[in-house]
Amino acid sequence: MTDAAALPGQPRGGVLSGPATERAVNVLAPNASAMTLDGTNTWIVAEPGSDLAVVIDPGPLDGGHLRNVVDTAEKAGKRIALTLLTHGHPDHAEGAARFAELTGTRVRALDPALRLGDEGLAAGDVITVGGLELRVVPTPGHTADSLCFHLPADRAVLTGDTILGRGTTVVAHPDGRLGDYLDSLRRLRSLTVDDGVHTVLPGHGPVLEDAQGVVEFYLAHRAHRLAQVETAVENGYRTPAEVVAHVYADVDRSLWPAADLSVRAQLDYLREHGLI
Repeated sequence: MTDAAALPGQPRGGVLSGPATERAVNVLAPNASAMTLDGTNTWIVAEPGSDLAVVIDPGPLDGGHLRNVVDTAEKAGKRIALTLLTHGHPDHAEGAARFAELTGTRVRALDPALRLGDEGLAAGDVITVGGLELRVVPTPGHTADSLCFHLPADRAVLTGDTILGRGTTVVAHPDGRLGDYLDSLRRLRSLTVDDGVHTVLPGHGPVLEDAQGVVEFYLAHRAHRLAQVETAVENGYRTPAEVVAHVYADVDRSLWPAADLSVRAQLDYLREHGLI
């Protein structure tokens, strides 16, 4: 068995649902799959002693899950006052409108199409609810509308799909762009170096205790894959399907459709930089 401390980011073992930091509690959605890992992590975040809470990524349109999120907050003496989205993929956002009905909250997101209420989210925004402070960090790449939320009091960052608790993230071509994603990883690395962030609260998978370590791993992994794709093209593998079959031969074939999206994003990046 591999020691979790030796894995990228030092994933925390044990049950995924429940308290993760002093201010963050996870409610795991029942939508496990090869792409969503154990399911979507729906985060309830609140300042200790406050009766107000923020929910990040209500998850899929699953009535039982959405009710469970509300019940979990209420059992802790919290009223949900605001809903935030890291991005618009259905496993994170499909339940947002129904959740807003259940809680009477606004939904704030980068994409105007996902918002309920007049106020969106933008780089540099600071969200304060009941003494809680969350800072909006733009992290496009997985999707164009991807955001992370810096929780300075817990030295933590909620990453959606930009960083996962296990494995690596798909840059979802054509909406996602590899150059943007690499810039976003560097932005997150700056949070670990300059702001002392050490905990990753991901959109899927376990909490990570070594934020800087996982960001460095992601950057190294992307550089390695990009070099493999560049070499594959030089060796005559031209189409995305050909590159996937060559470069991702060791990956479960059920994940090849996601790998195809990633390869398309990598090919675009190589073309834009004159490397192929």
